[in-house]
Amino acid sequence: MLRRNPQLSREEFEFLRQRLTLTKEIGITAGRGVTVHRGTEISEGVGLQGTSPNMGVITNLEAEDGRFLSEIENDRHMNVAFIGHDLKDKFFPGSSAIGQTITAEGVAFEIVGVSKAKGSIFGQSQDNFLIIPINTYFKIWGARNGMGFAATALDHDHLAQAQEEARMLLRSYRHLRPKEDDTFSMLTSDALLDFWNQLTGAIAATAVGVVSVFLVVGGVVIMNIMLAVVTERTHEIGIRKSVGARRRDILNQFLVESAVLSASGGVIGVMIAWIVAVLVRSFTPVPMSVPVTAVIVGVTLSAVVGLFFGIYPAQRAARLDPIEALRAEK
Repeated sequence: MLRRNPQLSREEFEFLRQRLTLTKEIGITAGRGVTVHRGTEISEGVGLQGTSPNMGVITNLEAEDGRFLSEIENDRHMNVAFIGHDLKDKFFPGSSAIGQTITAEGVAFEIVGVSKAKGSIFGQSQDNFLIIPINTYFKIWGARNGMGFAATALDHDHLAQAQEEARMLLRSYRHLRPKEDDTFSMLTSDALLDFWNQLTGAIAATAVGVVSVFLVVGGVVIMNIMLAVVTERTHEIGIRKSVGARRRDILNQFLVESAVLSASGGVIGVMIAWIVAVLVRSFTPVPMSVPVTAVIVGVTLSAVVGLFFGIYPAQRAARLDPIEALRAEK
């Protein structure tokens, strides 16, 4: 049976903040889903987050207009907000949102900043959020659940030590014995990177298998096309052989035709991939490009597939008897 870990608390945050030595910043965040209003306009399913002012630096949130939350606003429990681009586009299209007011769950907030657009990941928008000072959040919605801590290490070399220091401090605060499991979870940027590498590695492995099947299918199609070409040009082959063409010449002719046909398909595929990369790069935050090496490998592999599957049709054409070939109807 899975054990439910205790919720993090404000006291634990203060305990860590005062004792951590290997971190540059440590922040606190809590969140919930809310419905946001402005006049008759409504936006549902907005992610409302209460954060400490340094979370803008920790999570690298950049303002397109205005600024992020300040320490004074947090200390005074002020009703101010930093909003995502989705809310700006919905409630303030074509005008500045700074100084305007929106309402979340019946509470009015003055907008002090608008985040730069992040786009979407797997169809999920990253710009549908509303950030308010953490003390304001606690004053309105309390501090019972949904809390998390975020920190940055002094540098990458101290990442593991900083993580272990935070872990040991939190274990000591919760009075956990040496052999007891942690009653909290920790996630680092390296863990996210490892997960991303595993995910993309699995996708790449699957893609290799799928592409291999397509190469075989494409090769069989090319072989059938070339067999049809040999049949249609039997008379031509007979004429060439009668005027001195050798088997090697006929073989090379059809191998070149097969390779050119296959390489042309590879070029078309590369062009489509380039168009897709441009569209993804332009309309999403996912970086995507088509390296020159990928273009060379793709076209070369296509040509090799054409050569391999063109051997049988080419040999069949080269072995035709010139007399029998000349008797074939044009």
